[in-house]
Amino acid sequence: MTSTLTLRHGDLLCDIKPELGGSIAGLWLGTDPVLSSVPGAQMQAVRQSGSYPLVPFSNRIGQAQLQWAGTSHPLVRNFDPEPHAIHGVGWQRPWAVLESSDTFALLSLEHRADAAWPFDFDCSQAFKLEAGALEMSLSITNQSPVAAPVGLGWHPFFPKRPGTEVQFSATGRWEMGSDKLPTHRVDHPGLHQTVEALTVDHCFDGWGGVLTLQDSVMRVRVSSALRHLVVYTHPQRDNIAVEPVSHVNNALNLMTQTGARAEDLGVVILQAGQTYSCEMRIEVERTV
Repeated sequence: MTSTLTLRHGDLLCDIKPELGGSIAGLWLGTDPVLSSVPGAQMQAVRQSGSYPLVPFSNRIGQAQLQWAGTSHPLVRNFDPEPHAIHGVGWQRPWAVLESSDTFALLSLEHRADAAWPFDFDCSQAFKLEAGALEMSLSITNQSPVAAPVGLGWHPFFPKRPGTEVQFSATGRWEMGSDKLPTHRVDHPGLHQTVEALTVDHCFDGWGGVLTLQDSVMRVRVSSALRHLVVYTHPQRDNIAVEPVSHVNNALNLMTQTGARAEDLGVVILQAGQTYSCEMRIEVERTV
C-alpha cells in the first residue's frame, strides 16, 4: 500500500501518489473526472494514473541508445515490448514529500547516474490547487560535473466524453515512422475537431501554449510556456493524452543524426549546477 496526498479546494479534489512516480492518481470537479482518474487508495501502478512527470526527457530515445558528446550511452529499455527508452526515469521512481497541506504539495527526486540515465540530477515538482485550477511546476538541477542534456514535461490523460472537442494552434508536426520515432517535420496548424474518431500520435512544435478540451460537462484549458505538445489517441482509447514538453521526440539522437542545433529541437543543456524549470496549468469550469 502506498500513501496518498489529497488536495482540496472548493469543488476540486486531487489525489497524488508520491511513491508511484510522483504521479497524479486523479483530479475531479465534484464527482466528474477532469483527468482520467482513479482514487489514490485504488491505484496500484503508474500507468493507471491521470498524469505523471516526464524527467529528464520526454517520449522516446531511439533503441535505448543515447548519443551525447561523442559517446553512446546504452539505456534501460523500460517499456516492454518497445526497444526504446521512454518518458525518462521520474515516472518509475518514488518521490519524497518535502511539504504538503490541504492545497499544496512539494515532492523531490534525487537521481544518481545509473543504467537508466548516465547523469546525476535533482528534481522537484510542486502542485498547487486553487479556485478552478491545478498549477504544477517542475525543476531539474544538473548535479553532474559535466554538461548534461535535459528535458521536462507532463503526461496527462483526459477522458473522452461524447462530443469532446480539442483545439490548439501549432506551426509544425513531426511525422512518425512505424518504430514510433519521428522521421521529418511538416507544417501544421494544430487541431480543432472532435476526438471520438481522431487518430494522432505526434509531437507538434510551435505550440501556442494553450489547449482546450470541451464537452457537455466541462471545459478544460491546459496552458504552459513550453512550445512542444505531444498528442496521442485513437478511436479505441477512452482518453486523450496531451503532453506539454520541452523538446521533440528523440531530440537528443536527432541532434547527432541530423546536425540540428539543440535549441531548434528544444533540448536544454545544463552546465554543472544549473537549473531548468517549467510550469503547466489546468483550468476547469462547467459548461452548464
